[in-house]
Amino acid sequence: MDMGLLERSGNKCELCNGTKELTAHLVAPKTEETADHQAVVCVDCLQQITQTAPLEPNHWHCLNESIWSEVPAVKVLAYRVLGRLNAHPWATDLKDMMYLEEATQEWADHSADAALVHKDSNGNVLQAGDSVTLIQDLNVKGAGFTAKRGTAVRRIRLVHDNAEHIEGKVDGQQIVILTKYVKKT
Repeated sequence: MDMGLLERSGNKCELCNGTKELTAHLVAPKTEETADHQAVVCVDCLQQITQTAPLEPNHWHCLNESIWSEVPAVKVLAYRVLGRLNAHPWATDLKDMMYLEEATQEWADHSADAALVHKDSNGNVLQAGDSVTLIQDLNVKGAGFTAKRGTAVRRIRLVHDNAEHIEGKVDGQQIVILTKYVKKT
């Protein structure tokens, strides 16, 4: 990671002030790896931002401070997370308090991730942590077994760059499953 980014963040996550496994996260849809387009985030924030872990509302109370950051990428991430937490009044209040310059607001509204919506075979929207049921027998390549129809897959993870794929454990093995072969339970 760029030392300038670490210095800017004070060796802390720019969203929650955590110090566990910090990484530079390029905020989509920006493609330039400049400091203004990246945020230093901890592993907990990163997993929830990229939807590889369920969104934990209590974790995000930290955004009360992050919304005032001078770093555009941090503000964009805070805005997007608060938008995903719109069922919680405190999150809506925080989002309403935010001030974003016009260009930053356009960046925040234009999320590359927003276009990726994972849907089951019936068109129901899937989220990280949901449970699904297989609707047909699936041969699991490389594992040498068949995942049977009716098998429950709990606590799924969404593949962040492909809306047709989810991940989950079947018979103790982590596999990728096509969303057209599952239904939300």
